[in-house]
Parts: sequence; structure tokens; C-alpha cells
Amino acid sequence: MKVLKEKEKIKFILTTLEGLYPEPEIPLDHENNFTFLVAVMLSAQSTDKKVNEITPSLFKIANTAEKMIGVKTEEIQRLIKQIGLAPTKSKNIKKMSYQLLEKHNGNVPNNFEDLENLAGVGHKTASVIMSQVFNQPAFPVDTHIHRLAKRWGLSDGKSVTKTEKDLKKIFDKSLWNKLHLQIIFYGREYCQARKAPCNCRICEKTR
Repeated sequence: MKVLKEKEKIKFILTTLEGLYPEPEIPLDHENNFTFLVAVMLSAQSTDKKVNEITPSLFKIANTAEKMIGVKTEEIQRLIKQIGLAPTKSKNIKKMSYQLLEKHNGNVPNNFEDLENLAGVGHKTASVIMSQVFNQPAFPVDTHIHRLAKRWGLSDGKSVTKTEKDLKKIFDKSLWNKLHLQIIFYGREYCQARKAPCNCRICEKTR
């Protein structure tokens, strides 16, 4: 099969993803900005499906920073024990909740600097919050996006940071927030890690 030239490839990727996922929805269940931040923190080294299974019991008793600081760290850990790195995440959730109350009146901040200063919040988590909560251009790169960007010849796969920079150069800023969700969904459904080499419709045209 003929491999597409660079501009044709980008257009084909965008057209394919738009056709499959015209209105991608946030895959993490949440009630408000605080619970969304917690859910994103929990999703690190876990799956959205597993996060959605365990967060209802946690959010039932603590869906705000103020309520969360009233829950013992041990109880938070018990409620999220099925999630990877539960001991560390439970401590970070508790500390992050204190930080929100002390510095931000209990509200999730709307800038990268303040977000990344919160316990357990790295650049990727901050990018998700900025893009999906505050609609600010960001391109969160998870394992799916990192893998597909390399498979599709959009980045060399040397690091997540490099992949993010490369994708931001290739795609218009207006597309970032929606595109990162579209690529994640495509990676889960059609271009899984175990499929190597992959014969999905995009891989066939881009490798």
C-alpha cells in the first residue's frame, strides 16, 4: 500500500479520527473540577475503566477538597486499593486537598504553574485539567499517544516530552484538546500496544 506524503498523512489522520470520534467525551467519570482532578491523578499507571469503578465510593464521602481532608489517608487508600500506587496516591490526594484549601480557596487552579505545584500533579495531569476543564490549548501525552505518534512517524518516541513538542508543532493549536482524546480512543480500539506490527487503517497508510 502506498505510504502517504507528510501533508497527506496529517490530513488522513485527522479525517480518520474525526470520522470515528466527532465528539469525544471525557472518559473519566466526575462530578466537578475537584473530582475530575482526583480521577486524573488516579488514572496514572491504571485504566480509566478501573478508575471509574472505584471512584464512586470515594466521591460519595468526599467530592470536595474540604470533605477530602476529613477522610483519613488510610481510608482513602482502602477505597482506592485496586488502583496502582494506591499508598502514594492516597497521600497525594490528601496533601493536594490541603493545598487547594490553603492556597486556592478549595478551587482547582486554572494555570500550569499552580497545578504542577500540587502534590501528585505532574505536567500530563495539569495538561489534562487545562485542556478539558479550562479549555486552554494543551496536548497531554499518555502511553497511547506516545506509542501512536511513533508508529505514525509523527515523533521518534525518544521521550514523552519530545512527543508532546513534536505533536504541538505538527497540529494546529485549535485541534489539541480534542485530538488528544481522539488519539487515545483510537489507540484503545484499533491500535493497541500488542498489535505490532499494526495493520489498522492509519498504520497501513503511515508506516
